[in-house]
Amino acid sequence: MSEITFDGVTKIFANDVRAVDNLSLTIAEGEFMVFVGPSGCGKTTALRMLAGLEDITSGTLSIGGTVVNNVLPKHRDVAMVFQNYALYPHMSVEKNIGFALKVRGDSKEEIKRKVTDAANILHLNDFLDRRPKALSGGQRQRVAMGRAIVRNPQAFLMDEPLSNLDAKLRVEMRLEIARIQSLLGVATLYVTHDQVEAMTMGDRVAVLRDGTLQQVDTPQDLYDRPANEFVAGFMGSPPMNLIRCHARAANDRVEIVFGEQSIELPWNYTSSHALPSSGLEVVVGVRPEDVMVVDATSTNALRTRVHRREALGAEILIHLALDDVPDEGETARRVSLVAKMGPREKVAVGDVLFVQIAPEHAHFFDAVSGASLRHH
Repeated sequence: MSEITFDGVTKIFANDVRAVDNLSLTIAEGEFMVFVGPSGCGKTTALRMLAGLEDITSGTLSIGGTVVNNVLPKHRDVAMVFQNYALYPHMSVEKNIGFALKVRGDSKEEIKRKVTDAANILHLNDFLDRRPKALSGGQRQRVAMGRAIVRNPQAFLMDEPLSNLDAKLRVEMRLEIARIQSLLGVATLYVTHDQVEAMTMGDRVAVLRDGTLQQVDTPQDLYDRPANEFVAGFMGSPPMNLIRCHARAANDRVEIVFGEQSIELPWNYTSSHALPSSGLEVVVGVRPEDVMVVDATSTNALRTRVHRREALGAEILIHLALDDVPDEGETARRVSLVAKMGPREKVAVGDVLFVQIAPEHAHFFDAVSGASLRHH
């Protein structure tokens, strides 16, 4: 059993920087867990504590039911895959993959068998005699994976392993790493700042900010039911539209006021956040794909003007400003929306469009705490 448990784990550096604050979560045996967040959020520090490369200030870390706070890195039975591959340039691929086994004292026959098995999994059979300088970036990353695989560890730890690869190769290696992890069934902690990697690779994703866990969930639930404004804005590309505005109760619905315009949406949020009839400042969130262009006579339509158009091939991103506010100034920025449209829609900068927010996909967040007001 290779379950990994963070129980109230905290890391405070000498200058009183709280890099990780009271982190508690469990990575199940065979689970692919992704830690994601902006630079400096604590995700790599958490991984390094698990690897034994950073001391733990407080809390406990367990691997396979055994507390490893004071266990040396070499005795934790985890294998790391780094951003920079860390291959030995003077050794062949075969010797690089098998080096840890040689140090461990495995027999030549055992090393040969395990290296061959790993090479089969990674499609490296034709490259075993080459040195790292004769390999592409993706092949070098496969060698680094092979070196981890042959050890048959309790856990894989991967620290931004694809960040040095070009965009096309990153997509290929995302699929390859996910395939290998699923095949081996080993608990894996994968650290990245790229939310697309997190969404496409993780069984579950943990979003961190300033050392604090914001939410841990499946990729789809993070996308559909973000726990707070930060998660809503971080997960998704392009990000969710987040608009600070006023809302007031209107029977079983809520009236949202954008400048001089307003719309009504159903109110399916917690009773503890019931809206006063006089209004309350909230943050309304809506994904670009849930901003729909409609006819001018449609109910709950907002009049907007196109101020930017981004053609991405498979889709167009339309940046919209509410048409009843000036084109410059803070007010205009606060009431702008991004909408997705089909690649062949005829739309140009300056066009007036009427849009609706899909009511079933609207989000409301507390304007002060950022917490979602939705029932969870």
